[in-house]
Amino acid sequence: MKQWLSPAKLNLFLYITGRRSDNYHNLQTLFQFIDYCDILIFNVRQDNKINLLTDFTNVPVNKNLIVVAAEQLKSYTNRNDLGVDITIDKKIPMGGGLGGASSNAATVLVALNQLWQLNLSTEILMDIGRKIGADVPIFIYGHAAFAEGIGDQFHPVDIPEYWYLVTCPNIEISTVEIFNAPELTRNTPAQSITDLLSLKFNELKNDCEEVVRKRYPTIDNIITYLSQYGTTRLTGTGACVFTQCESKQQALAIQNKLNALSINSFVAKSLNNSPLY
Repeated sequence: MKQWLSPAKLNLFLYITGRRSDNYHNLQTLFQFIDYCDILIFNVRQDNKINLLTDFTNVPVNKNLIVVAAEQLKSYTNRNDLGVDITIDKKIPMGGGLGGASSNAATVLVALNQLWQLNLSTEILMDIGRKIGADVPIFIYGHAAFAEGIGDQFHPVDIPEYWYLVTCPNIEISTVEIFNAPELTRNTPAQSITDLLSLKFNELKNDCEEVVRKRYPTIDNIITYLSQYGTTRLTGTGACVFTQCESKQQALAIQNKLNALSINSFVAKSLNNSPLY
């Protein structure tokens, strides 16, 4: 049995610069990983069966990206002798905008490439990942990046690593719902990576945040409350929000205030290099 980490990510900013003919959106975003991870455990089989041994409520096994990724990789190799049992210790909230499902898929591709001794390049794994989901490639890429296109054209960056308080409302938000919202801003002017990275954290934004805050008052209230302690922003399409902190101690102090309000949260350090590798 082999254990592999599957980290969450933050979108430090997210701008939507246009809608494409395929209904995807062109984005500019900044991805950074955090040291908050699911753990996937793999046990290679000598037959062609792919088994997910952990139950997921409301997610059919054949739609789970863990299984989809394994099947896609096996299909790419056109081999019938590849099998695996997969178990997951799930920590990353589902539907939170932290990329948990995409990260799980990426970890499956990277891990099975090694465990099945396929020797596929990172570029091939990223191509397979694109067919699974738009966020899968960044987790395979494995380094903090400024991203364009649908979020899959990467420019690696080394940026400061901060402590964050990540707040997790008990809400799942559909990415499709937010990106299809009529009121969503879709014409933010594209900027250069140099200009965007020169801005302070509190000068950046997430174009999805206004839509989410109007549709989900609980999230609006949480962002308003946390903004008194530090710049607070939605990640991806939410529902999780993150507050940049000056230290781990500050993050823990704010978390204590949330605990008193029975609001779930965790403290994490951002990372330029993915714990997957």
